[in-house]
Amino acid sequence: MSGGVGPSKDIGGLHGEEHEQEQQQQPTARKPDGRRWSLGLRHLNCLALCIVLAASGTVSPWDLAFVAFAALYMLFISRASFPPRRPGPEPTVFDRNNRALGLYVQFAAVVGLYLPIAYILEGVYEGDKAGVNAAAPHLFLLAAQVFMEGVAFSGQFSTPVRAFVPVFYNSRRIATIIEWLGNEFGETGEELYGVPRRRLYVGRGLAIANMALWSFNLLGFLVPVYLPRVFKGYYSYPSNKSKD
Repeated sequence: MSGGVGPSKDIGGLHGEEHEQEQQQQPTARKPDGRRWSLGLRHLNCLALCIVLAASGTVSPWDLAFVAFAALYMLFISRASFPPRRPGPEPTVFDRNNRALGLYVQFAAVVGLYLPIAYILEGVYEGDKAGVNAAAPHLFLLAAQVFMEGVAFSGQFSTPVRAFVPVFYNSRRIATIIEWLGNEFGETGEELYGVPRRRLYVGRGLAIANMALWSFNLLGFLVPVYLPRVFKGYYSYPSNKSKD
């Protein structure tokens, strides 16, 4: 799982190797052009999480519309602007033996995905509706991002299209985290009635940690480091049309 940092194969590390092994073990279906569709269990789990959150009423119609628009726009740019420039899967952007980057991906998955899941589950148990509603939009969009990253790889889209997913979703999730922060720091004693006060501090700390992480991920990694490498690799490889 990428943890929302970026497509796991593109950034390499431990997650890229696990994804390849997972694809070999799972059944695949062929597309009309002979390529294979294959989604790992982690991507399907994220899809299930999205469905549960959407059905719970904690996700706004705007976030649902965003996910639908992102999927349609990904298909559009894959046809109009960034078609695959070589047959078969495209090369990775980073060395998959980069251990530091692999640890960064794992850290992002813990902070952005696993801890919010635990926070929301405890909130349901404790009856903290305000805390659950505040954290759910970010978790929904991150789970949708991880699922769409799996789709982008399974469909063998070009690297710019695969890069579009984390950049687009990360930008939107920062807005939801700002709302999360506002809700956490704007809670009153009445909203915490019957709820352990420690959840107030845990929620605030988790929101701050996610704001710092995903702001750095977008502005310090995806835009200045990841995207230049993606476009350099994409345009340095001759297109299929030039070979015909």
